[in-house]
Amino acid sequence: MAELQLSFVNFKKNAYIVVEGHKQIADRLFIIRSGKVSISKSVQVVQEEGGNILGPGDFFSVVSTMSSHSHIETALAMTDVTLISVHKDQYSQLIKNNAPVAMKIIMQFSKRMRYLDEALTRITLKNTTTEDPVHLFRIAEYYMKLKQYEQAYYAYHQYAKYCPQGPHVDQAQDTMIKIARFCRSVRFDYKPTELVRSYPKNTMLFCENEPGDELFIIQKGAIKITKIMENKEVLLAVLKVGDIFGEMALLESKPRSASAIAYEDCAVMVVNRANFQQMVVSQPQMIARLTTLLAERIWFIYKQLANTLIEDPLGRAYDILLMQLEKNRIKVNSNQAYIFDFGPKELTTMLGLSQSESFLIVSRLLENKHIQIRQDKIFIQNISEILKEVEMFKRLQARKNPF
Repeated sequence: MAELQLSFVNFKKNAYIVVEGHKQIADRLFIIRSGKVSISKSVQVVQEEGGNILGPGDFFSVVSTMSSHSHIETALAMTDVTLISVHKDQYSQLIKNNAPVAMKIIMQFSKRMRYLDEALTRITLKNTTTEDPVHLFRIAEYYMKLKQYEQAYYAYHQYAKYCPQGPHVDQAQDTMIKIARFCRSVRFDYKPTELVRSYPKNTMLFCENEPGDELFIIQKGAIKITKIMENKEVLLAVLKVGDIFGEMALLESKPRSASAIAYEDCAVMVVNRANFQQMVVSQPQMIARLTTLLAERIWFIYKQLANTLIEDPLGRAYDILLMQLEKNRIKVNSNQAYIFDFGPKELTTMLGLSQSESFLIVSRLLENKHIQIRQDKIFIQNISEILKEVEMFKRLQARKNPF
């Protein structure tokens, strides 16, 4: 690993340090040594905790730098400032030399991610999130009605475990007995020393609102992250090999904010609190990877929050497709064809639509001659068509709401 090389940069009062939406990909983060910096966004859907004024010891441009996307905020020097500039390639060495800095970034990222996720849930589902473990029973009932017995069995079991005096414990236990023969792949007896676990397709790894103290790194297969709200399953993400998930429960000692279900047969590496602290010092590359993934998720959720401002659900659907292309680093102005790794059902769950609304939006989407459904996946004949549609809907939105 190369030796850490930091540089100091100075900005005069009222100078722009980074500019939101600048086409140049961010490649360095900044730690404030002296002075004050103001952070702002052109689209401020929710007011973030902590305010927009940063001072010595605070950092910025980490989300854009570690996710390798364009800047999502503008940084303006409120006073003369001196900044420590850290190139993205030097981040692992920064962690190795100064573990507390890494932990500060990760903990703030995790808190920021949970706050934004809860804000998005409130906006899109017109509801508030809850950390009540009784919600486990409602989740179990949802999957039971769909005859998805393995997910139901897992949620019933966790409800009975964490709410032993709950009003529905007898019902949960009786239902578990009835469906047990359909749930032979569900396990709860993993040992702390079992660092790699295998999960068959449709098996639930953890359920939203249950306690958690482990994060997972996907080694094989894929995992879908979901929420059940207002009797709907909302798909938040489909994670692939190398992705990390479950970190917020581990870092903040709070209940799971979403459920993780095997999208296909998968194997995951398990990291608990004890070996996570060791990883910060002994495996800085892994901690850098975790920071990158958190940055990706924060960048993506900002895009989702901006998506909520598009009033036409079809415009929001196109914008979701564009976000997925950007997330996967596909050139959005390309004339090439592309097949998404999800279908219309997953798309409409990302939008939080009802069944009737979903049918209407999919029908409108398929009126576009460039879009087809192939093997239950969304196929676009010309990628640039999605960008064109998004820009059209945003222009219409701007005309409708000019201020």
